[in-house]
Amino acid sequence: MALTRPSDNRPSDGDVIEFLFAHHGAEPIDLELLGGGFWSAAFGYRLGDEQLVLRLNDAPDGFRDDEVAMRYSSAALPVPEVLAIGEGFGRWFAISRRHHGRFLEEVGPDEADALAPTVVDLLAALRAVPDTGVVTPAWHDWLVGAITDRPGRHTSGWRTRIAADPRAERTFRVVDRRIRSLLDACPDRRQLVHSDLLHYNVLVAEEADVVTAVFSWKCATWGDAIYDLAWCTFWGRWHEDIGALDLWDRVVPELPAAEAVDVSARHHAYELHIGASHLGWYATLGDEENLGWTLRQLDELLERGPLE
Repeated sequence: MALTRPSDNRPSDGDVIEFLFAHHGAEPIDLELLGGGFWSAAFGYRLGDEQLVLRLNDAPDGFRDDEVAMRYSSAALPVPEVLAIGEGFGRWFAISRRHHGRFLEEVGPDEADALAPTVVDLLAALRAVPDTGVVTPAWHDWLVGAITDRPGRHTSGWRTRIAADPRAERTFRVVDRRIRSLLDACPDRRQLVHSDLLHYNVLVAEEADVVTAVFSWKCATWGDAIYDLAWCTFWGRWHEDIGALDLWDRVVPELPAAEAVDVSARHHAYELHIGASHLGWYATLGDEENLGWTLRQLDELLERGPLE
């Protein structure tokens, strides 16, 4: 059975056009439903020469995070400009400038020679963003918090669900111990970490040679930038095109000496962390297929250990 996503809760095209006309005082044209998001329903449209996107969500937090992320924007890290945030349809809306391109996951493995330098440059651009002073948890606290079941979250109660599955409980306990044993190797840095690359959050040009937009900053924090490398290598097990990029071999040799200290242990801890945090997500959704896939990846990572 297909999982219901919050983004599936969307108004009719007619209601959207009426809302946009009231907001802009002008008739929007070329309205189209945009896909890709889990939380937000999105519509593209034109207003004169401007190409814009309307997003709808039950809460404004992610839109506020995208607004904050505008300060990180550069030619190498293009962040769409948020033009308005407000209430509409009994929910929250945001209007942003539209960027075009292909989702990172949609680039084929045969284009790895073009895409690999693009992703390497994206990871370097994230590492290079100056600390803006945004208050975030200490890095170790953020890591531990993401694999701890806490009340008030979308996934609250996931630990009980995992415990009810003996195989999942066994793997999670081993992964949790391994991550905690490696925390001393993980430096409490203040580098920008997107922590949700992929999942239809990055657009690249048709030739796959440049990033044209980076979306969805609700999971971003400040910590160790190797986490975003681990994000790409972990999900490269799922997305063949990303796995074909050999990002570990491309990124690590180019790191400054100070950033390469304990990099194998850090990367291993972060890959395990990404898998462990998604166990809670899939358990919450009741997604047994992807829960099983994630358990298999974690078992393989535990057996393999850190990369050379």
